[in-house]
Amino acid sequence: MNVIPCSIKTLKGLYDISGVEVGQHLYWQIGGLQIHAQVLITSWVVIAILLGSVIIAVRNPQTIPTDGQNFFEYVLEFIQDLSKTQIGEEYGPWVPFIGTMFLFIFVSNWSGALLPWKIIKLSHGELAAPTNDINTTVALALPTSVAYFYAGLSKKGLGYFGKYIQPTPILLPINILEDFTKPLSLSFRLFGNILADELVVVVLVSLVPSVVPIPVMFLGLFTSGIQALIFATLAAAYIGESMEGHH
Repeated sequence: MNVIPCSIKTLKGLYDISGVEVGQHLYWQIGGLQIHAQVLITSWVVIAILLGSVIIAVRNPQTIPTDGQNFFEYVLEFIQDLSKTQIGEEYGPWVPFIGTMFLFIFVSNWSGALLPWKIIKLSHGELAAPTNDINTTVALALPTSVAYFYAGLSKKGLGYFGKYIQPTPILLPINILEDFTKPLSLSFRLFGNILADELVVVVLVSLVPSVVPIPVMFLGLFTSGIQALIFATLAAAYIGESMEGHH
């Protein structure tokens, strides 16, 4: 069986995806490293929005919650319910991880539709949502893979690997490849949907600048939220699956 070579090839292909480029890009040269500046800039903006919103809303918690405090408590409850549904009763330690993934992707996706990135001129390329770049989606998918391997090993020890020969050892190659292709599907699903949404809006704005883009942008906001929910749900489901040992 060529399981190990196939798995190594799959991982190498995932690493090579980070070199995929669509259009021109701005790079920073730091020592011997070439940094993708556009992704860092927009990611920092998204992180600043998240941190700033949380600090402003909950810096002074009230017994009778304010509107901002109510909103973030609702978001927390939503993430807890999502984690509990997919992972089970041992969901608690994974709420921060699932919540971070969901909120970062959600705000990143919405930033592509709501923030006027295009008015900021760069020497090369242009700014866009962080999730519009395959480097970001791969960087989000790989920790998810590490998380579900860690979840399974921490609960079952080496017995975790027994799942690869269930229900029959004949499925060993398929079960191994399934785990290594999960980050591929997570990466391409998120990247493809966000890139396609932004390209559609750009094309429609150039063709019919004042009418059609508005409903399409609202549709984009909806699908952007759905993509964040799908990513977080799948991440939680993979973790729950590795802990429970079922499909």
